[in-house]
Order: sequence, then C-alpha cells, then structure tokens
Amino acid sequence: MSRIAIQEERCKGCLLCTLVCPKKIIVQSERINRFGYKVAEVREGDMDKCTGCASCAMICPDYAIEVWKTVKAKAEAEEVQE
Repeated sequence: MSRIAIQEERCKGCLLCTLVCPKKIIVQSERINRFGYKVAEVREGDMDKCTGCASCAMICPDYAIEVWKTVKAKAEAEEVQE
C-alpha cells in the first residue's frame, strides 16, 4: 500500500500539497505544531487511496512529506495489461 508521512514539525501549513494531490486526500488538520501552524494530514481511512505519485512531496517547500510507493508484483502488472 502506498502511503505518505507528514513531518508535522516541518510543515508550515502552506497546503500546496492539498492542491496537487490527485485523490484529494490531504487536508488541513485542526492540530497545531509547536510553531503555531495548522499542519496538513491525511485522515484516517483515506491513506489507502494514496497512489504514491509523490506530487505532494515534490511541491512541499519544507521537505515535510515522505512517500512510500508500493511496487506492483510483475504478475499483477501483466494481468492489468491483458
């Protein structure tokens, strides 16, 4: 399962990640980090929708997002192509 992790102490709440997420699963949290910013988050239950595209990490000016992409097994990829 692809997923992202947001380092809340690095997040400044610019929300650029929310604009580029193709699945629209990244939202502004009600939590505030120690610098006073409302951070971005993926709500519980939405993480399974993540495709691992890394658009959020590429646009983040503070390098606050890490992405783990699940690699499909070769057999799965072949089934999809058929």
